[in-house]
Amino acid sequence: AVAAADAILIGAGAGMGVDSGLPDFRGAQGFWQAYPRYAELGLDFPALANPRWFHKDPELAWGFYGHRLQLYRDAVPHAGFAQLLAWARQRRYGAAVFTSNVDGQFQKAGFAAAGIPIYECHGSIHLLQCLRECGIGLVPTDGITVKIAERTLRAEPPLPSCPRCHGLLRPSILMFGDAGWDSQNSDAQDEKLQAWLGNVAAAGARAVVIECGAGLHVPTVRWFCAESARRLRAPLLRINPREAVADGGGYEHIALPLGAAETLRRLADHPQPPQVAPL
Repeated sequence: AVAAADAILIGAGAGMGVDSGLPDFRGAQGFWQAYPRYAELGLDFPALANPRWFHKDPELAWGFYGHRLQLYRDAVPHAGFAQLLAWARQRRYGAAVFTSNVDGQFQKAGFAAAGIPIYECHGSIHLLQCLRECGIGLVPTDGITVKIAERTLRAEPPLPSCPRCHGLLRPSILMFGDAGWDSQNSDAQDEKLQAWLGNVAAAGARAVVIECGAGLHVPTVRWFCAESARRLRAPLLRINPREAVADGGGYEHIALPLGAAETLRRLADHPQPPQVAPL
């Protein structure tokens, strides 16, 4: 399926980052294993990943997101990213990425520099927005650091502030119960992805959809990959150690119940059949 493809659509959920050492926050126990302090407070991921904390307790909110910001900055994309990028560069129509991750790992791995569209449907931790909505737009986190008390996981002042109005900044991430998310960057990314999909479909190009680490708990990536596979009449490779099952008919489903890094390495090592031009 990969060898025959002229275009590759990559879908990535939280499981894609696990092989880079990033937590996937799978269930309350998984979240508390990554952050034991929040278990003591009785806060699970949906409870903490809520914009109300930036108004109610900004030190608590920035303690969590500031720690994640540094975690994602320090992370090194695993070898599977490089393999996907290599395949993309070899395809006539290249590739595009749809991800629910906010960690910026595809950019760090070189996808954006290669001109590959990346749609971060839940936003990015590397962009901030003003709580006062003063009109400044999105603010990059370049040069912004958050000092966090190790024992309490609370941020210490000064907290990130708006360069224009000096109000509090928050990550431009779609949180739970979030009516204030500024989606302008993600909307622009979506337009580029849709244009790529339209070009591939109009050309009748042979495509493959490679979905990595997208679970059933938040099925956004799975739904998008399945719908795109139907639209492009493309096989869907679903890479997931626990939830590689198919969603339904309409496309060729290939279940690969392993982690992303191992599966992509095995695919790269597998002898590929010779390319045969269509009649």
